[in-house]
Amino acid sequence: MYETHGISEKLSLFIKILIPILVTQVGLYLMNFFDTIMAGRAGANDLAGVAIGSSIWVPILTGVTGILMAIPPIVSQLMGAQKTNQITHVIRQGVYLSVCIAVLIFIIGIFVLTPVLNALSLEEEVSHIAKYYLVSLGIGMVPLFLFNLLRSFIDALGQTKISMLIILLALPLNVFFNYLFIFGKWGVPAFGGIGAGMASAITYLISASISVWIVQKRAPFNRYQVFSAIERPSFTAWKEQLKIGIPIGITIFFETSIFAAITLLMSVYNTETIAAHQAAINFATLFYMLPLAIAMALTIAVGFEVGANRLREATAYAKIGISSGVIFSLVSGILIYMFREHVAMLYSNDPVVIGLMQHFLIYAIFFQLSDGIGTPIQGALRGYKDVNVTSVIALVSFWVLGLPAGYVAANFTALGPYGYWVGLITGLGFGAIALSVRLFFVNKRKVLISG
Repeated sequence: MYETHGISEKLSLFIKILIPILVTQVGLYLMNFFDTIMAGRAGANDLAGVAIGSSIWVPILTGVTGILMAIPPIVSQLMGAQKTNQITHVIRQGVYLSVCIAVLIFIIGIFVLTPVLNALSLEEEVSHIAKYYLVSLGIGMVPLFLFNLLRSFIDALGQTKISMLIILLALPLNVFFNYLFIFGKWGVPAFGGIGAGMASAITYLISASISVWIVQKRAPFNRYQVFSAIERPSFTAWKEQLKIGIPIGITIFFETSIFAAITLLMSVYNTETIAAHQAAINFATLFYMLPLAIAMALTIAVGFEVGANRLREATAYAKIGISSGVIFSLVSGILIYMFREHVAMLYSNDPVVIGLMQHFLIYAIFFQLSDGIGTPIQGALRGYKDVNVTSVIALVSFWVLGLPAGYVAANFTALGPYGYWVGLITGLGFGAIALSVRLFFVNKRKVLISG
């Protein structure tokens, strides 16, 4: 990151940060996509086991990753304030914290995984695959969280292309290891869906190893010499990171878990409806990658300017990001409407599923509008280190307002399964409005304090 002058310079720098983040996010999404698709080729039980395992793993992963997302606002504000001498300490303590969190979750998983799977009343083979898929992922948890921590550091310095290159290398490796372990090639036994977990764990290890080497050996990261010395753990540093990271993690958990909850509630409908719902959510998630990338870029840019006490410049970046999100949401909505039939046909040959999915995709258009506004605003607020109110807004939007509204619409109106999507849209819309108000007051308060 560096100081810019004028909107054109800001827009140019913002795009340079944004595009690699977007490619990285899509790459991470595709890893899970290929796990599911390739496991499905091994058999129905393997597909079901991986799908169940992913539904348990993804909310946990995204929530914990949110905790590690405390690094970008902390580092970017230190960069803006020209306090770079403090960054090494922050990252070292972040490494310790990420490892401790990974070990803690693995230990908890040892005790709760079997009871959770038993409570789902799955077929024995499906439960076995889901369990050992998750165990395999768990073995790679320490390198995964270490990679996420180092990626946050790399991105916070504005070097988002590095993260992109690591993921672009990791993605084909993940597909290769899936091929090797799922189907059993070159003397390796065929592990089916469990092999997808093994492949991911190995990919996490390689990604983390590359990240450690880059941070230690390559400019501009090597100036910080993160791994050249060992510090004592500092609970004060951990507290600062957790103070920012836990609300971010909670916010992301509320957002991701609501979709899992609605999927469970929709289990009362027929197979075609559930399949159409899942396919539409899968496709909408792909479009969500851009507002999410905009949010991550805004955290870096706004945090840098706030650290330098250039609040007018921080506001300018926020306007660029939010405007970009709105424009994208309008364009994506038009594209979804125009090509909804073709998209549905990519997911299924069943005419009933195709018809239902087209209707779900109409509702997905309104998702884009709310996400295009609300998600970038969340990123801007993280740049200000304002995260507590955001988590409350997420709780109210999804669980207090969205889910009950969806349940009522689905069960007491003619909307049926579409009612749950109306509830999601209601929650997202409320969240976008509340976040807009919050950003206005945070910015106004900062200006008053500085002025």
